[in-house]
Amino acid sequence: MSSPDAVARGKRPPAFSKHLGRAAIGWPDLPAPVRMKRVALVAADDALRDVLVRVADAAAVEIGPAAGEKAAAGPADGEAARRLRRSGHPAPGTALSASRPDLDALERAGRYDLLAGESQLEAYAADADRGSGACALAGWIPADRVAGQPAARALAPLVQTYGTVPYADIDPTWVAGAAYVLMFGMMFGDAGEGAVLVAAALALRAGWPRWARRFRQAWLFVAGAGVAAIAFGLLYGEFFGPTGLVPALWLNPLDRPVTLLLAAAGVGAFLLAGAYALGVINRWREGGWAAALYAPSGIAGTALYLGAGLVVGGWYLRQDPMLAAGGFVAVAGLALAAAGFVAGAGGGAAGWTQAVVELFDLVVRIGSNVVSFTRLAAFGLTHAALSLLVWEGARVLWQQGGAACVAAVAVFAAGTALAFGLEALVAAVQALRLEYYELFSRVFVTQGRPFRPWHVPVVTGPDAAPTGAGEPSMEEQDT
Repeated sequence: MSSPDAVARGKRPPAFSKHLGRAAIGWPDLPAPVRMKRVALVAADDALRDVLVRVADAAAVEIGPAAGEKAAAGPADGEAARRLRRSGHPAPGTALSASRPDLDALERAGRYDLLAGESQLEAYAADADRGSGACALAGWIPADRVAGQPAARALAPLVQTYGTVPYADIDPTWVAGAAYVLMFGMMFGDAGEGAVLVAAALALRAGWPRWARRFRQAWLFVAGAGVAAIAFGLLYGEFFGPTGLVPALWLNPLDRPVTLLLAAAGVGAFLLAGAYALGVINRWREGGWAAALYAPSGIAGTALYLGAGLVVGGWYLRQDPMLAAGGFVAVAGLALAAAGFVAGAGGGAAGWTQAVVELFDLVVRIGSNVVSFTRLAAFGLTHAALSLLVWEGARVLWQQGGAACVAAVAVFAAGTALAFGLEALVAAVQALRLEYYELFSRVFVTQGRPFRPWHVPVVTGPDAAPTGAGEPSMEEQDT
């Protein structure tokens, strides 16, 4: 096996490396961006099958990808594939025989899983380049696997669901997770309801209840959201609503809504600054200084953003030097962005026209992105208002005494449960929306493609079970 670097070959490598063992993947042990190597699988003609069996069992190499797509579709003229189609039976799974199988015996025994695996192997073998008694297939492998090292860092699903991250980019897992729980907590600030989320997270981790075990991987994420909700609940003085059980360490949202709105905008400005910083680094790692300098999510956009912030700060504080400095930085950012837009559009009058439109859009989006974060306060106010409504209704009933006390408890329990479910859903969706549209759009520009190593369990004989039987396949681990 040889491993020339992908860049030297001018190829586009996959961006993700999967954990290559057979253990089930847990939260957040999911695909991680790692550097890939282009490899060649070289074998004598009569040894190609043995090599492919070892590759399938190791689950470390993605062959192709053209060959992989062909193998997934099934060969048009492979003997095993023809027998599988002729049988009319769908394969219950896919496996490979360690030794060259007797296809007649497999067909008589009904081992359609082995026929399916053999058909994939036939497709790869048919795609090999042959000459002088040898054959070769090209593929991809994580660079650290070439050196015999284990797979490295994990990438949380919060980032994975946005897109496939190029391996050149910074892994934003923990930063993205921290930003998400911060925004969730600000919208769902209630110490009591946050404690419920933490309890739910611990139950998920313990595998209880049984029907929820498929969500066990999410326990850490739920726990983080619960801790953030507790923290903001203490700041707001909310414990299952304005019950007075905890004092407000900062402010009551309904008493000081303007302050909360300004704080939300400040949090948004801080998060956007962090996204721009990551964007500059990623543009440089993806395309060098030219890409970092002129990209709207690079130095050009960062300068415009910071310059606009200095202008606003100078105007508010009545500081003319800050105002002038901000104007200079913003104009410099506009000039760099304009140069990048014109170059990207091919120059000329049409290019300048397009650049003007894109510059206008860039300026408008910067302002709208900051304002968009005020929803952190808006939904926090909504949560506080609903909690107050439930609490006041229960309190009025309780004051009437007698049977009304039972009704008060029922109103409080039902109202709190309804507000909990509704507001938790809204806060989760809105935090995700801000993460994707306002932050990730600056951190990521290019998209990679997932690394999907070929993996088929290997059996030692026609009657043996696959060596990985009963354990999740790579596809099953991703669902």
